[in-house]
Amino acid sequence: MKLRKGRAIGALFLIIMIPLVLFIACTSHSKNKNSSKVKTTAAEVKNLTTSVTAPQTAEVTTTITTIAHISSPSCHGAAVYSPDSGQIIYSDNIDKRTAPASLTKLLTASVALKYLKTTDVFTVGSEQWLVEPYSSLCYLEPGNVLTLKDLLTGMLMSSGNDAAYTIAVSTARKLHPEKELTDTEAVDIFCGLMNDFAAELGMKNSHFVNPDGWDDDDEYTTISDLLKLAGYAITVPEIEEIEGTFQKSVDIISGEHFDWTNSNLLLDPYSDYYCKEAFGMKTGTTLNAGHNLIAAFRRNGRTYITVVVGCEYDEDRYELTLKLFDKCR
Repeated sequence: MKLRKGRAIGALFLIIMIPLVLFIACTSHSKNKNSSKVKTTAAEVKNLTTSVTAPQTAEVTTTITTIAHISSPSCHGAAVYSPDSGQIIYSDNIDKRTAPASLTKLLTASVALKYLKTTDVFTVGSEQWLVEPYSSLCYLEPGNVLTLKDLLTGMLMSSGNDAAYTIAVSTARKLHPEKELTDTEAVDIFCGLMNDFAAELGMKNSHFVNPDGWDDDDEYTTISDLLKLAGYAITVPEIEEIEGTFQKSVDIISGEHFDWTNSNLLLDPYSDYYCKEAFGMKTGTTLNAGHNLIAAFRRNGRTYITVVVGCEYDEDRYELTLKLFDKCR
């Protein structure tokens, strides 16, 4: 009887101890796996600190129509987007291809700031011969020495195509000091970076072949993609500061003085289209594009982005933009 009792106690002991031993072994294995993951993560973080930070993709989600269609002034397409909710609250032809014109410069600025510092110094050079006749300019000349911040200011405020080309070639050459890049080669490399960056933002229906938005059959976008670009651009302090400034006087390193005025009439206190709630963003006009405007507003603690493309007249883009924003209450 005692023997049976002893065997029973022994069996009970084994029943209790076997699961316990297995639990300890699994726990130890799990800790080893987690330790391995922590080491990998630390290595990844180390790599990230020595590489370029990827852009944060703007989350543009479901279209929710809360604003009735506005038929006048007419345009090729328009949208209102709320970055706070990630929702499009007005939609008109947002997936139709359009020429971006100088709205492209928001992407040019974003790419430059990904790779360069605003304090980096560059000299305007022979790339100016690539600027198309009758371009909008901030009136740079070969030999001017200025910072990236100054170049961005001239490009985003005065919509200077001249500044866009200097930014493009300067960025490419900074990234490839071992190569003797021609102006055209440098621009091609920069445009490759633009397309890579656009893809990272989720701009699936866009393509860029120049840094200033000049008309080209291979340079196109959609309003949907422009909303993603604009949603990213307003998160970049350097871009937001410049695009929201109406006028600025700049003395560059080589001694020249510039007075730049923003091409966005929403920021002009003397304009019929002035809106104190507007803080950017960018105008764009070409023959193929018509009159385009991306605008950003703050009202009652909320942010709104409007996009209007393909207006026939300059004033139409402002009238339509303000009509759209007026519905955001």
